Amino acid sequence: MATTLSRRTVLRSLGTAIALPMLDVMQPGRLLAASGGPSTPPIRMGFFYVPNGMHMPDWTPQSEGTSYQMPETLARLSAHRKHLNVLSGLTLDGARAHGDGGGDHARSVAAFLTGAHPRKTNGADIQNGVSVDQATATQIGAATRFASLELGLETSSQAGNCDSGYSCAYASNMSWRGPTNPMAKENDPRAVFDRLFAGQTEKETRRARSEREKHRKSILDFVEEDAKRLHAHLPIVDRRKLDEYLYSIRDIEKRIAGAEKLGITEEGVPDYPRPLGVPRELSKHSELMMDMIALAYQTDSTRILSFMFTNAGSNRSYKEIDVNEGHHELSHHGKSADKQRGIAKINRFHLDRFEYLLAKLKQIPEGEGTLLDHCMIVYGSGISDGDRHNHDNLPILLAGGGGGRIRSGRHISYKNGTPLCNLYLWMMHQMGAPASAFGDSTGQLDKLG
Repeated sequence: MATTLSRRTVLRSLGTAIALPMLDVMQPGRLLAASGGPSTPPIRMGFFYVPNGMHMPDWTPQSEGTSYQMPETLARLSAHRKHLNVLSGLTLDGARAHGDGGGDHARSVAAFLTGAHPRKTNGADIQNGVSVDQATATQIGAATRFASLELGLETSSQAGNCDSGYSCAYASNMSWRGPTNPMAKENDPRAVFDRLFAGQTEKETRRARSEREKHRKSILDFVEEDAKRLHAHLPIVDRRKLDEYLYSIRDIEKRIAGAEKLGITEEGVPDYPRPLGVPRELSKHSELMMDMIALAYQTDSTRILSFMFTNAGSNRSYKEIDVNEGHHELSHHGKSADKQRGIAKINRFHLDRFEYLLAKLKQIPEGEGTLLDHCMIVYGSGISDGDRHNHDNLPILLAGGGGGRIRSGRHISYKNGTPLCNLYLWMMHQMGAPASAFGDSTGQLDKLG
């Protein structure tokens, strides 16, 4: 029976490398750390962006503290109340016009993780700031296979005019490695799956994929013998964890394969532009991507990721929930009750997808708690009320326990105008990537611990 196992152990075979979840035999607590006491699982950070603001009356609690009542939209997360903080009053000054006129949607995404005010241009001379995920990855990213992951449900653009003279690079990317270097996001769940579980090199990955497709095999078929050898030397609890983990991988493979057969309407034409392998239904697409995120965190393939539900100013309709008007159009509701109901339905649809992720993270045991206990995940938008295009008092959630660093279950109201970047600066310090300042921060956000 194994007594200890390296956290970096993988199951290997032809062009395949499957990282393992956190098993008990990997727990640092089984051996005394050099400091004389047990250490804990790593902390993960994530950032989830939704466009066009929020229907704020259904979002903002009326009272502070732990006894607040969840409004209708937030109530979708009632099962995770103890793992959430609702943060009010945070502001994204970089998304304001500052004399540049229209373009709030593009600015809201470009500034969301950078805190910077992007240069207004639709040419090649884009200029933004470094995003918090990349600033953190620069310091700690070497600890994992992927320093960071950039994901979403729509593709990124690097050029073009997308919003009142702002480049599409601003509107479709929120992660920035440098002021002129947006990080394109991946929206194909199969491509993410291959990155997580295929070989270490591109050549190995192509070879493994070719063999799987040729013989219609699961990726697990290639590591079956390695898995059996490991299984025989694990304690009973870890055998169960390994079995459940491998089952989830095979289940996701089947769903991805099924998704690739979708995407055509009864009339024989695509109902929404998408690359091959992306499900037609947004709910199925998003759930597969949330599965990828959970696996990436569970295997410690990365500790840092960002996710955009759609690009800035998206006017996508949501026929799955009987909202046939475009999202952006509805956000300019002009106090129309019907349009506000439509916006609220879209808000709840996005939040349901986020709830799916939180539920998965909460079901995965890790250390003395769950994977969610070791996460810090920001969910929100760089616009508050889509009709006003305001960037203060933003709709922001902080989910997860941060490895015991976050006291959750509260609505915390800050003075309106408090920089959102204060939260990011605090998060960087918790991740072991301290900085004296970030974006337009005035200090680390208080009241979280």
